[in-house]
Amino acid sequence: MHTVVERELELQLVLSPERSIPVPARLTYRTQDPYAVHITFHIGSDAPVYWTFARDLLVEGVFRPCGHGDVRIWPTKVDGRGIICVALTSPDGNALLEVPSAAVAAWVERTLRVVPPGTESERLGIDEGLAELLAPLPADDLWMSDPWPSDESQDGEQ
Repeated sequence: MHTVVERELELQLVLSPERSIPVPARLTYRTQDPYAVHITFHIGSDAPVYWTFARDLLVEGVFRPCGHGDVRIWPTKVDGRGIICVALTSPDGNALLEVPSAAVAAWVERTLRVVPPGTESERLGIDEGLAELLAPLPADDLWMSDPWPSDESQDGEQ
């Protein structure tokens, strides 16, 4: 059975040190994709913007700065409130988002209860898939037997 853990929340898109705008978003975690978290940003355009990155990155980012490249996450305080900063980089541009710490930490905790760290690979069904692919089929017996007699002579016959 697959489980989905979702949370709607409002992020702040930082435009400058003095100005930010609210952005509705949805955090999604799916047990059939146990290593990833998905964020859907509803920015008022025809289609939402989707980002996917490692759940471990968000788990670590709740406590300390982490990530490099396209996704960087770090905790901080703004006006006495705990927030998580998420910096996203793409060929289309960069975004700095502020997310309430408590909301993200609670959501991350829910994902960790559903799929504890270190058990993600069990959710992928790799062992079962390989067993199914490698299981012999009745027709395999025909391929395993030699349909042609050997060219080698038996008992010294020529």
